[in-house]
Amino acid sequence: MRPGPRAAHAPGAPAEQAGPAATGRHPRHDLDPLLLHGVRFSLLAVVLAAEKVAFAYLRDELQVSDSVLSRQLTALEEAGHLEVDKVAEGRRTRTWVRGTPAGRAAFDRHRAALVAIAGG
Repeated sequence: MRPGPRAAHAPGAPAEQAGPAATGRHPRHDLDPLLLHGVRFSLLAVVLAAEKVAFAYLRDELQVSDSVLSRQLTALEEAGHLEVDKVAEGRRTRTWVRGTPAGRAAFDRHRAALVAIAGG
């Protein structure tokens, strides 16, 4: 029988050698459940890299349909991670998306947790 992860560490080992269990909190607790969805995580990453992003650009960049993008934008907007503005430009309405400070904080926490889990 192979020893489990805890068996590999001697009792009293320093926290940096014993892993997250020694600190009492696993990094998965810092994952944002809303950002576990790949489209939402990718969407927020693209938006936070720019001042504002057009709906059509996001749709094409993320390779999703209008309806999928619209649903994910709504979820992130309701959580306060994004602001969505519709602006009349001639006969058309353009949708612009902007990140918020709360969205940046959530994204950074989530990304740091993923890195910690992956051992990076």
